Amino acid sequence: MILEDVAQQVETWTRELAGWLDRVAPVFARPEPRELLRQMTIGLLSPLPKKNGWTLAELAGHSHPGRIQTFLCRGAWDAAALEAHVRDLVVESLGDADNGVLIVDDTQIIKKGTKSVGVAPQHCGATNQVENCQVIVMLAYAGRGGHAFIGHRLYLPQRWTKDPDRCREAGIPVEVAFATKPHQAVELFGEAEDAGVPYAWIAADGGYGQYREVRDWPTGRSHRYVMAVPSSQALAGAPGVIGTGQAGVARADDLLGRATRWERRSAGHGTKGERFYDWAFFTVALPAEPPAAGFEHTLLIRRSVADPSEVAYFLAHAPQATPVNTMISVAGTRWRIEECNEQGKDLIGLDQHQVRTWTAFGHHVAVAMFAHAFAATRAARLHTAAHGTDLGKAQASDPAPPGEP
Repeated sequence: MILEDVAQQVETWTRELAGWLDRVAPVFARPEPRELLRQMTIGLLSPLPKKNGWTLAELAGHSHPGRIQTFLCRGAWDAAALEAHVRDLVVESLGDADNGVLIVDDTQIIKKGTKSVGVAPQHCGATNQVENCQVIVMLAYAGRGGHAFIGHRLYLPQRWTKDPDRCREAGIPVEVAFATKPHQAVELFGEAEDAGVPYAWIAADGGYGQYREVRDWPTGRSHRYVMAVPSSQALAGAPGVIGTGQAGVARADDLLGRATRWERRSAGHGTKGERFYDWAFFTVALPAEPPAAGFEHTLLIRRSVADPSEVAYFLAHAPQATPVNTMISVAGTRWRIEECNEQGKDLIGLDQHQVRTWTAFGHHVAVAMFAHAFAATRAARLHTAAHGTDLGKAQASDPAPPGEP
């Protein structure tokens, strides 16, 4: 019976993958690249220990990786167009206007040498030190029961954009200029907005939440966000809220000692069960950064239950009287992009490419996003069917607005 169920599931997924391939067929002018996309997707979803040109070619029955390399390096198809189809397919499966979350973060691919486009000595989150790596700013969507990538930008350090010969050798278009990672994050927000992606919140870690540019984008559009901020996040005085109007309060960590009431609440379900932390909440004002009309800023302080010295700070921008459990849930949902990054590398082979140029890299990431989105949306459906509810959607009732503990 189990084998019959597995066989039926494989048949179902095979049929559904064919449907996805039909949806993206307009990206390709000829049947040959469509078939190569199918072969690459099956290879990236397979349990191959390594997923590079040779192993993917062997699995597809090729005698050498030439066809796959041509598909990635010289294929006359638009990676952005495939990525747009991926975004649409993810939204169709997971779209949730009431609870959907856009999440931005970057991931790094450690490389050897200097020829891979964008590679440079840069901070690598996986090792927490400077590595010779590529950095990709990723946008994920968390919705009904699951989460998947819907956009990306390759970060080009100035040592690249200030070297025209190097850019020319890597095939970088002349119109591509230097852009900071926060600016690329804002571009991805705008891209999702223009495409009509349904979402209720934006989430980011401290690498992005610390920047005014990233916070200003949702604020200026009266959107809600929860973003991690550093302990040094500046606060300002304002009537009725915490800020420099109160003695000794100028930054976020000044409020840690004033938290007299901690509430133990879950930030969501993880691989080991509910993720409980102790939380404190303050309504705050920021210097020269007013909230949107009808909104307010709330500082959430998260303290580890096991080690109270481990403290993190989150800034929320939400309508007044928004339940704190909702903001905590969004703070916990930010972790979903970390899962996407891990799945992209460990399961899909996002970091195992053997390409160097701008075009080939964009093609590789788009195909990896396609494969990941297909797997993620199937997994989301299975989870919802098994548990009868959507991940991150069951939030405890909490009618009380946030305030000073």
